[in-house]
Parts: sequence; C-alpha cells; structure tokens
Amino acid sequence: MQINLLSKISEIGDMFLNLWESSGLANGSWPWQNYVMILVSFVLIYLAIVKKFEPLLLLPIAFGMFLINLPGAYDILWGKYAEGAAHTYENVTPNSRGLLWYLFYGVQNVIYPPLIFLGIGAMTDFGPLISNPKSMLIGAAAQLGIFLTLIGAVALGFDLAAAASISIIGGADGPTAIYVTQSLAQFTNEDLLSAIAIAAYSYMALIPIIQKPIMKLLVPKKERQIKMKPLRTVNKVEKIVFPIVVTLVVGCLLPDAVPLLGMLMLGNLLKESGVCDRLSSQAQNGLMNTITIFLGVSVGCKAFGGTFLQVQTLMIIGLGLLAFMCGTIGGLLMGRLMCKLSKGKINPLIGSAGVSAVPMAARISEDVGREENPNNHLLMHAMGPNVAGVIGSAIAAGFLLSLF
Repeated sequence: MQINLLSKISEIGDMFLNLWESSGLANGSWPWQNYVMILVSFVLIYLAIVKKFEPLLLLPIAFGMFLINLPGAYDILWGKYAEGAAHTYENVTPNSRGLLWYLFYGVQNVIYPPLIFLGIGAMTDFGPLISNPKSMLIGAAAQLGIFLTLIGAVALGFDLAAAASISIIGGADGPTAIYVTQSLAQFTNEDLLSAIAIAAYSYMALIPIIQKPIMKLLVPKKERQIKMKPLRTVNKVEKIVFPIVVTLVVGCLLPDAVPLLGMLMLGNLLKESGVCDRLSSQAQNGLMNTITIFLGVSVGCKAFGGTFLQVQTLMIIGLGLLAFMCGTIGGLLMGRLMCKLSKGKINPLIGSAGVSAVPMAARISEDVGREENPNNHLLMHAMGPNVAGVIGSAIAAGFLLSLF
C-alpha cells in the first residue's frame, strides 16, 4: 500500500515536472530580443486602441507580434524546422505546422493583398478623380518617394530586389508593400516582410504627425487659404466606364499591375454597377474584415525578435520614413505648380493627399485647410488625388515587378 502511494506521488511529481518543462518559462535560451518585441507590441496596441492609429490593421499586427514572441510559442504557433534546414516557409516540417503557418499561406502566395484591394475598390468613390482628371498628376507626382528611396536603398548596399521592396513604402499602401515584398522575396536572401509591412502601416497611422509640418513648410499661408469651386457631378455611365477603361489601358501596358489594379477596379465596378449590391456589400464588409484580420496577424507573426531586431530593420524604417516624406513633398510640389498654372484656382494642400492612404491623407488636407480658413472644405477635392494615389501605387508596384 505504501509502495503504491509513493508511486502515485512520483507520477504526480513527474506530471508537474513535465508541465514545467513544457512551459515557455523553462526555456532559458529564449532570445532577449523577443521580450523587447513583446514590449513593442504593447506600444503598438496602445497606439491602436488609445490613439486610434490605423487600429483595424495595427491591432492585429501588434497582437500577432505579441503571440509569436511569447516564450516557447514559436514552435506551437508557427512550426518546427528540420535540423540544418533553412528557416523558410517551405521548410517547416508538415506534422508541426501551426495556426500562424496556415494563416501566412495567403501572404506567402500573395493572395491577401489583391483581396484587400477588392474591398478598397468596393468602398471607393472615383467620382472626384473623374470630375477632375488633373488629380492624376498629383497622384503620379506623389510616387516620387518610391523612386528616390529605390536609389537610396541601393546606395546603402541593398540589392535591387530588396531596394524595390523597401521603396514601395513610399506609396503609403500597406497591401501594395506586402504584395511587392513577397513577390520579390525569391530574388533576395533577406526576409524583409515584417520590417517593411510594420513600417508601412506605422507611417500610415502617423500621417497627421508626418504630413502637417511638411504641408505648412512648403505651402505659403496665402495658398493654404485658397477656396476651390465645387466639383461637377459625375454621372453613372462615367463611373461604370472608368474602371473598365483604366483596367484595359494599364493591363495592356503593364500586366504586372493587374492583380492589384484589376481587383481594385472589380470592387469598384461591383459598387457602381448598381446590380451587385450583395457582392459589393460582402467585398467591403465581411470579406474585407476577415482578410484584414488574417493579413494583420500574419504580418505581425513574422516580427520574431531573434530575427527582427537588427540594424537592417532600423535602416528599412528610416528609408520608409524618407520614402513617405518624399512622396508627400512630390504631391505638394505638383499641387503648387498646378496652383500657379491655374492662377490660384487650386489649393496646393490637396497635393499631400496624393499618397495612397485613403481616406486619412484627404482628411489631413481638409484639416490643414480649415485651420487657415474655417469655411474652406477641401475633402472632396483631396479625394481625387487620394484615389489617384491608390492607382499610382498599384502602377508603381507593377513597374517594379516588371523589372524582374
């Protein structure tokens, strides 16, 4: 009887020992960088919830980052690699693949970004751009940051594929940045996705802080006070023809842009046709929300402290800021030129909306304009360059991809 009791006590002791050894806290080799990334995730969660900086994407990204950096969680959530195998997506052993590995499939095979564009298209009104086609010039000028940063990244020693991936941050479009980075991943030995995606979404969230000082520095007070005439009303036929024509023209000239631009225009056609309300509603609500969660968590789970906290990451974040600032400057300078050519009929502030962050960049143009003149309403005028920036960033992405 006593022997059985001692045996039971020993078994219970072994159970608790196994429980402790299976816990993340028993893993003394967990890199210190992972604990730093957990703190970073807390900061991003704070910015998303309290400051409301792009919460729909920043919160899933931050929580994915938090999950993957928990002690011992990597092998459970992502999977294990065979001994000696390179740490790539394909080399995770089949019988150990975790939840995040499966969610990441849509990023690995660039499925999520085009679906996000489908939802964006279904939520976007191209009327302001159709009403004022000159807005496309501002959207094009705002892509200046992409190409200047491409040159800067190459000068700093990044290979061309990595430089192209980094430079697309200047488009201020998270899905586009992810699409280009993952599409070019095969041409570079560096894992840039997490750094580029987090930089892209962080700068989109920080638009008010980044853009306002540049706008006030480059645009004189007198020009900031310019009131613009109301835009003409765009009829239904124009709104239906527009996505078809844009897809036809760009698709013929730059096929690499079609996955993003085509889905953007399909979403918009569903909305404007008036006969696909159920599909349009699903694209901009259920589908968009689901893919946003999957995309955010998938990107966040790549920010593993042991590989994320490097000098290279800091360089990418710095180059991303440069790209975003140069894009804003390019749009504002084009706005000022158009102001001069129109003899003061165009407020240059709408130039800052040429970056692709819809609709936040347009709202900043409105806010700065109303600070100078409370009766000035630039929102709809700024939406033209803003949606032109979405198209421009997709075209720029297609151009970069066509180089390879």
